Amino acid sequence: MNCKRIAIVPGSFDPITNGHLDILRRAASEYEVVYLAVMINASKQYLFSIEQRTEIAKAATSDIKNVKVISSEGMLWRLAKELDADAIVKGYRNQNDYAYELEMAKFNEEHYPLAKTVLLKADPKLEKLSSTALREKLARNESIEELIPKAAAELVYKFYK
Repeated sequence: MNCKRIAIVPGSFDPITNGHLDILRRAASEYEVVYLAVMINASKQYLFSIEQRTEIAKAATSDIKNVKVISSEGMLWRLAKELDADAIVKGYRNQNDYAYELEMAKFNEEHYPLAKTVLLKADPKLEKLSSTALREKLARNESIEELIPKAAAELVYKFYK
């Protein structure tokens, strides 16, 4: 039996970007089922509601057959346990991201050790890309279509108005 069955790729995804999708596609090539989990971080202010972020993520991932988009307002380790996940896959762009993700990995593995955290380095061509950069372009009325799939961009424009 393949031991790489279920992975979770969690994040705020406010909104999802091509950088997130690169990490998701890499996870989808290694696991049978990948849940993209749109989460809430109480310390963040969001431009889009969790329902809107989930809908945008579904549009962005519709071509990846083994990906299921869900949303969760709870703790990641609890979601991992509920889904019987083998892994939590996170991307990082720089040393600050890496250090933060290591702390989160330690916390999650202390609470649910069956889901190991896998950290993937961002593609160098995408490491400057972030949801913040996308939101800044939106605020300046600049095109975002090079940062996100077309179907997802259409929803972003619809929800932003």
